[in-house]
Amino acid sequence: MDEGCSRIRRRVSVRKRNRPSLESVSAAPTAAELKPGDEEKEEEDEEMVAGSRRRKTMDVQPVEVQPRHLSNSPEFHVPFPTFRNIDSEEDLFGDYDSFAENSFLAQVDDLEQKYLQLPEHRKHATDHATEDLCSESIKHNTLSMTTVGDCTELKIDEHTKNQSGHDEVSIEPATDVLYDIPSSQVLFFENLYNSSNDLGDPSTEERDWNSSSHKTVNKELPINNVEQPQQTDESSSKVRTSSDANRRKSLKDHLKNTMTGNAKAQTPVFSRTKQLKETLLSEEINVAKKTIESSLDDLGPFYSLPSKVRDLYVQFKGIEKLYEWQHACLTLNSVQERKNLIYSLPTSGGKTLVAEILMLQELLCRRKDVLMILPYVAIVQEKISGLSTFGIELGFFVEEYAGSKGKFPPIKRREKKSLYIATIEKGHSLVNSLIETERINSLGLVVVDELHMIGEGSRGAILEMTLAKILYTSKTTQIIGMSATLNNVEDLQEFLQAEYYTSQFRPVELKEYLKIKDAIYEVDSKAENGMTFSRLLNYKYSDTLKKMDPDHLVALVTEVIPNYSCLVFCPTKKNCENVAAMICKILSKEYLKHKEKEKHEVIKNLKNISSGNLCPVLKHTIPFGVAYHHSGLTSDERKLLEEAYSAGVLCLFTCTSTLAAGVNLPARRVILRAPYVAKEFLKRNQYKQMIGRAGRAGIDSTGESILILQEKDKQQVLELISRPLENCYSQLVQEFTKGIQTLFLSLIGLKIATNLGDIYHFMSGTFFGVQQKILLKERSLWEITVESLRYLTEKGLLQKDTILTEKGLLQKDTIHGSEEEFQYSFHITKLGRASFKGTIDLAYCDSLYRDLKKGLEGLVLESLLHLIYLTTPYDMASQCNPDWMIYFRQFSQLSPAEQNVAVLVGVSENFIGKKASGQAIRKKVDKNIVNRLYLSFVLYTLLKETNIWSVSEKFNMPRGYIQNLLSGAAAFSSCVLHFCEELEEFWVYRALLVELTKKLTYCVKAELIPLMEVTGVLEGRARQLYNAGYKSLMHLANANPEVLIKTIDHLSRRQAKQIVSSAKLLLHEKAEALQEEVEELLRLPSDFPGIVASSVEKA
Repeated sequence: MDEGCSRIRRRVSVRKRNRPSLESVSAAPTAAELKPGDEEKEEEDEEMVAGSRRRKTMDVQPVEVQPRHLSNSPEFHVPFPTFRNIDSEEDLFGDYDSFAENSFLAQVDDLEQKYLQLPEHRKHATDHATEDLCSESIKHNTLSMTTVGDCTELKIDEHTKNQSGHDEVSIEPATDVLYDIPSSQVLFFENLYNSSNDLGDPSTEERDWNSSSHKTVNKELPINNVEQPQQTDESSSKVRTSSDANRRKSLKDHLKNTMTGNAKAQTPVFSRTKQLKETLLSEEINVAKKTIESSLDDLGPFYSLPSKVRDLYVQFKGIEKLYEWQHACLTLNSVQERKNLIYSLPTSGGKTLVAEILMLQELLCRRKDVLMILPYVAIVQEKISGLSTFGIELGFFVEEYAGSKGKFPPIKRREKKSLYIATIEKGHSLVNSLIETERINSLGLVVVDELHMIGEGSRGAILEMTLAKILYTSKTTQIIGMSATLNNVEDLQEFLQAEYYTSQFRPVELKEYLKIKDAIYEVDSKAENGMTFSRLLNYKYSDTLKKMDPDHLVALVTEVIPNYSCLVFCPTKKNCENVAAMICKILSKEYLKHKEKEKHEVIKNLKNISSGNLCPVLKHTIPFGVAYHHSGLTSDERKLLEEAYSAGVLCLFTCTSTLAAGVNLPARRVILRAPYVAKEFLKRNQYKQMIGRAGRAGIDSTGESILILQEKDKQQVLELISRPLENCYSQLVQEFTKGIQTLFLSLIGLKIATNLGDIYHFMSGTFFGVQQKILLKERSLWEITVESLRYLTEKGLLQKDTILTEKGLLQKDTIHGSEEEFQYSFHITKLGRASFKGTIDLAYCDSLYRDLKKGLEGLVLESLLHLIYLTTPYDMASQCNPDWMIYFRQFSQLSPAEQNVAVLVGVSENFIGKKASGQAIRKKVDKNIVNRLYLSFVLYTLLKETNIWSVSEKFNMPRGYIQNLLSGAAAFSSCVLHFCEELEEFWVYRALLVELTKKLTYCVKAELIPLMEVTGVLEGRARQLYNAGYKSLMHLANANPEVLIKTIDHLSRRQAKQIVSSAKLLLHEKAEALQEEVEELLRLPSDFPGIVASSVEKA
């Protein structure tokens, strides 16, 4: 051990013998209480120590300061005597007659040396310290010093040795050196510590006391805690230079000046409880950080995750082993380094599992929130049902952001993290709210499913805006995009700054066929014309059957059903119903016997969820195991049919292309009735998605797709099967009001970019910016930016501020814009902020403002009709074609007050009567207002009757359309509510719209609403549960899934478990929110005057 450390040890032991005991600071005797003999002896000893110090100070080697966490041992150990409290009225230096020779200042000098020589000491430290300390617990090897600013605590070895043996210097837990240091010294040491970091290497070292080697570990440590193991080997070398002495002298002078100048500074008063709380919190943070770091550095048994995760996948999803490509993808360097990633595989390849594992890593290991963006509400709800169990078991929340559901900004949680599962639109609103509240960095990962949708209309524009904002505002948020149908990946890579991974893996082999007349050809890329003959259809058709089924559909489906499943994609919804009915007319009666009892249960359940109603087509087809599937069905009906199909009760679906992009319903054989979607010829992306449903992993050995085509379409189909996938192109400019204008409004509203140069710079980093050379032929990006801002200003959504900054001029020179344009920055107006917060389509924001303003003049509250009119979606009204006779009949049945609503909005009974009778109308009436009022009648009737079937019959509308109208109105009502919250003049609407939004969201009797809050529980299921006695969320959360299966008809074990898990998660979420609200109310406000003053002092 070096001699310097030995001398420090001797010095400490001398003081130990000659100073008052440190066992209790409060009990330490003052100078007045000591006996005269003791005083003399003490003075002699101190004089001797001071003289010794003057002789030997040049030889003392500073002790290495080791940052480490605050010990939990019952005693704190200090290397210097305790100082009593100094009042401003007292002599700061007591009986000492000089700055240089008093014991107090000498100890301060020692501490200076420990701080200032920290970097130099590393060069001379040896392994001999290990020999003396390896047998001692790390808890007892402590040296502690506390500074107010950082609350830094230094600890010294409890078993400090001197030349004759081991002496122990200890202090009781109730005491603290901090209390006995004058405020000037406290502040001085805080500044001194900060300056010493500038002089030396601030990195920390950690010794492994159980080995003879030294190990340097760079860790982020809490600023509160520093631990100093003492070196005790006497063989250490003496190292000291004249520069050290000069530095010491300089610091001594500095100290004298500081102490003299601040002698009258008041001693700060500290709350012991508060300090203990801070210490405890610091300890918890340190433990959490160590856990996180170790879990990230040392891979766990299941891709850095606990083995429990693997067990849950086996238990709930039957996944025991990952595919090779999944393992390869999860272990990519880019994934380990948290780089952005795009990966592409064929449908059914298992893309979602990789995303789920990455999400769980972020939630559990890195302790960050995660956002998953999915294209449709149905898929959001399916995913929430599937992951709720994981949330319950692993301790995180799963929150739904779809339709009118979701909180903005989301609840800020201190402990548990949240997985937000959102539609494209709600995901955008969520990101906006996080940016606005400066919480975007809390979002660790964003996962986008069906990334190719970035090139599809207004939803693509919204998705692009969301991702561009995340890239621009958060450098710590990782983005993962996945799709089965990507082509121009390079553009997306450049936009997302992402790595790319792809594989052609499919768990089940897919064989593609084409059918022309009776012949079936296999798609073969090596063949000359892209296909080779496979076989002829062998099915005997009578002349009558040939007329009914000219495409031999029955022949193709009967090769697989009823033992295997089959999907038949049809061009239109009507065609789906016709094909299902036609197939069942031709099928033999034998098909009725297959799972007859289960099919009877399906029909019974369909009637139950539809108040005794049943579609005549389904009534005829379900006994054969056949059903149609399209948006004309209610969500209750679709869900029940999907469950029956997954269970094998139904073996054939005739469906539209939306099923391919929606819920996962694979089949042994997929048949495309024609190469058309509605009247448009099939795209390569659509074709790949449809045929991707063929082949069920773990069930089928192969999957087959058959495209039926006519001779006239042969050439187009051959091109279809051979050409590459379509490219994705940005929709920002094509979707003007929902795209680039909405983006600019939100950029200025969120203060991401407020002047022309910054906005242009942001645009350069978007997907559109990457593709501008391809997309812009006539105008430049600069011109489009200027034009859009001018439009928003003219519309009253933005306002110009004249400013010309040096930065602006530099940008002008770079971009070659005119000087006049650069003289402006922009700020958002009240109307602009309301539109941005409400996510209102800018094409309708002024119309909405006018309607709401007009409504204030005579808002009719005798019924809901007027409020419903104000929340009926504008875009749906423009697509509506009223049945004028029905319109007139419904108008005539209105009460006088309700008819007054029609008059107020500008639609008279006379006008409707003339339209119904076919008379000419001279007076011009706004078509959109008329259509919007008609849809308001539909919604009003639905809210009164809550029976979608009866409303469907009254208005001669498909029940699926009515339900879409209802969900659209609920979402728009939520938007109008946010719009009104930003405009003080519309305060009256706020409370009214809260209740209306809830009514539109559920559209059921009030007693069923609590049950329908649970994801996956729709009206029919809610009614079943309510009738069985499960009347609240608490009932469901505490239900036994096995009892539910026996109690509720047609409820599978998987569904029962998902319902209970979702209910538990929702209950925990509500309880946690209430608990945090209570804690927030009891917590001392951050802007409390005392705290503010204290923080200013520290700064």
